[in-house]
Amino acid sequence: MKQLHLLIALFALLFLAQPSFANDGLTTIDAGRNGATIPIFVLGNPAATKTLILLPGGGGDTGKIILGQPGSNNFLSRSRELFQAEGFNVIVMYRASDLDDLDTEYRTTKPHISKIERVISFAKQEFKKPVWLIGTSRGTVSATAASIALGPSAVSGLVLTSSVTDAKRNGIGTQAIDRLKIPVLIVHHQKDQCKICVPTDAAKLMDQLTSSPVKQFIEVEGGSDPTGDPCGATHWHGYINYGSETVKIIAGWIKHPTIGKN
Repeated sequence: MKQLHLLIALFALLFLAQPSFANDGLTTIDAGRNGATIPIFVLGNPAATKTLILLPGGGGDTGKIILGQPGSNNFLSRSRELFQAEGFNVIVMYRASDLDDLDTEYRTTKPHISKIERVISFAKQEFKKPVWLIGTSRGTVSATAASIALGPSAVSGLVLTSSVTDAKRNGIGTQAIDRLKIPVLIVHHQKDQCKICVPTDAAKLMDQLTSSPVKQFIEVEGGSDPTGDPCGATHWHGYINYGSETVKIIAGWIKHPTIGKN
């Protein structure tokens, strides 16, 4: 009987030791104004040491919801489970309910950064791990602006994929990235044909990251069968048929960001 009680106690301790992520799946949090809400998709990983907040490009919408799953084909949205499988907690942040679009102009404003801050606060409360921001395309504008404004106490690292480089679209180089004091990874597809996201211009951003302790530019070449809009998710811009490989590259760097130190 004594052994039985010990076994029960052991199982109880094991159960209590496992984190309970009650908000896994699609949920919403308060946007902080006019009753608006922010849709987020949450994926916990009990082994995670970091939480990644993914900021999709385009209009930032969820796409059609099917069985509780966002239908957006954006590179980051469709890769959410790949990042989770790499050992991270993952939150995909979509467009708040009080907006019809997420253009590059709005993505640098205080109201938008405030919304990102709310998602960061949720992430830290839910998972209690350091937060990294990952943006793609227009989402790089959001991720950069938030990292600069909120500082290293809120954002521990930054990853930019298919970065907006056009100065007229609040390109990354127009922001005060010299103030970033966190690890920064820039990933771009060599064949990216999006006119506002030029690979050679993305590489030049490295020279402006003068305060970043660790930084690297990685140009990927793989994939196949690009179709549609050159700035869309099914073209080189969206790492078509090379998404899982690109996620592995990003995940490996986040785990060991001393690689490529400049």
